Amino acid sequence: MLGAGPASLGRDMGQVSGERAASTEIGSAPARSGPVPAPDASGRQGTLTVAAAPIGQPGDASGRLAQALASAPVIAAEDTRRLRRLASSLGVRLTGRVLSYYDDVEARRVPALLAELSAGQDVLLVSDAGMPSVSDPGYRLVAAAADAGIRVTVLPGPSAVITALVISGLPSDRFVFEGFPPRRAGERGRRFAELAAERRTLVFFESPRRVPATLAELAAAFGPERRAAVCRELTKTHEEVIRGSLAELAGQLADGVLGEVTLVVAGAPAMQSVATPADAAGAVAQREQAGLPRKDAIVAVARETGLPRRTVYDAVVASTHRT
Repeated sequence: MLGAGPASLGRDMGQVSGERAASTEIGSAPARSGPVPAPDASGRQGTLTVAAAPIGQPGDASGRLAQALASAPVIAAEDTRRLRRLASSLGVRLTGRVLSYYDDVEARRVPALLAELSAGQDVLLVSDAGMPSVSDPGYRLVAAAADAGIRVTVLPGPSAVITALVISGLPSDRFVFEGFPPRRAGERGRRFAELAAERRTLVFFESPRRVPATLAELAAAFGPERRAAVCRELTKTHEEVIRGSLAELAGQLADGVLGEVTLVVAGAPAMQSVATPADAAGAVAQREQAGLPRKDAIVAVARETGLPRRTVYDAVVASTHRT
């Protein structure tokens, strides 16, 4: 389905690393590089505000976010260029100092930001889209601030996880967010085998270039008929949700997909307590034919059926000998 609206803040996935590498610290004054600030004489500490940014449309930003951007003395931004575009779209002038706060610099930025907070400066933490800490930088700073007794508050807002879950049409009463699957095929297969019996709806982020392989491996680990939804470019001009079984989606998207993608997969059906070892051996064979290594297929089927892994293994061996 196609949406319509103002120009989105969507990024070209291939340009993200380049943008971050080229990002410079902006604001009314350059970032401090000398001694860390001294504690506030009054003993007042600053507040760390964690703010959700729009995942596509600037109009989804809250009024509180616009106010925070305009007044924050220090802003830690995952992508300073995107922050500047967002501020411009909202008609906000940034008056505070802006520090880049992306994955590669996150750990080493924490001490200086804690020093700012201890000195009485408020800090606004913003990711390039959605909520910081949810597959974006932020956790380390929030944890360190909490450990130091510094007040942490949140400006709630857009989340690709919740948006995809709601629009998928899959059960949303209980769900689990798994972030990005492992990049390596072997690790990814083992992770999916471990999740095969998960009863809750699963939500994943995934790189568009890995979506075809991931869907095929999910179909192998979870079974080809498991329902799923591929949600791409959520809230943006070319928003699209493709629903179907994992096998159908793997075939339909075998040539690839464009844009930012969130995958939503239905949880496992109720445990098949009456499954026999022969049934389990057949389920393992089905997964092997779909491309899952035998060891991972045995793990997945054991979790799904509730049978001991050794029982499933022995049934597979016996089945192999019979053929």
